[in-house]
Amino acid sequence: MPSGDRSGRAAEPVTDVVSIGKVLAGARLRAGLTVDQVSADTRVRVPIVHAIEEDDFGRCGGDFYARGHIRAIARAVGVDGDVLVVRYDAAHGGAPSTKPPARLMDTGPIRITDHRRPNWTTAMIIAIAAVIALIGFNLFTGKSSQPSAGLAGVPLPSNSASAAPPVQSPAPVAPTAPSIAAIAAAPADKVTVKLVAEKDTSWVSALDGNGKSLFQNNLDQGTDQTFTDPKQIRLVIGNAGAVHVYVNGKDLGAAGEDGQVVHLTYTPGDPQAG
Repeated sequence: MPSGDRSGRAAEPVTDVVSIGKVLAGARLRAGLTVDQVSADTRVRVPIVHAIEEDDFGRCGGDFYARGHIRAIARAVGVDGDVLVVRYDAAHGGAPSTKPPARLMDTGPIRITDHRRPNWTTAMIIAIAAVIALIGFNLFTGKSSQPSAGLAGVPLPSNSASAAPPVQSPAPVAPTAPSIAAIAAAPADKVTVKLVAEKDTSWVSALDGNGKSLFQNNLDQGTDQTFTDPKQIRLVIGNAGAVHVYVNGKDLGAAGEDGQVVHLTYTPGDPQAG
């Protein structure tokens, strides 16, 4: 049965004399519709609607799309689209296809920039690496061509293949004994005691002639302490073998044995232990 148009009137039967395009154009005019209205209702572009009404189906993109456009326009203007599709197939030789033909232009634009971008990135990385390598080579050759001056002013040969000797931390320097001038400068009316931790750390306690504490702490290796008093200096040394003793400018040697605890007292006139 032919479908009715938008005004409620029954669609007129399609004759074999009038072409498909003229049937659709006449039905549109009788329905009081413009091509733009049909295009908006069917989503078929205006140029294609004009071409179909002129029986030019080449702009439809193939038989599959031509049949769909015919059915859509026929439904909008109130005629039987199936009858018109049968006539289209009879005129163009072939039954409707169940699948739309492949449309090569629907695959989207070719993304040329996406393929070029990695190439440009790679080229930029290679160029930067080459510049860095050239700068490093120039710096290296520039340094190796200039002789280095030694401590005594003698040029040292450069050899890029040989590795620099490992830097070793210097061994702790043992404190030197008091000089002759220092010994001579010791006041004769006072007792002067100098303790030097040469071999290891030792705990030391020092009191003056009135019993006042002058020092109570560890004497670390390589350090020294000097005490002076008019009456006497009393000492307690926890690791006597590690401490060297100088009293009133005289070298008395180690205070005792390693690990030995000694109690020593010195006065201005007697540098020996009391």
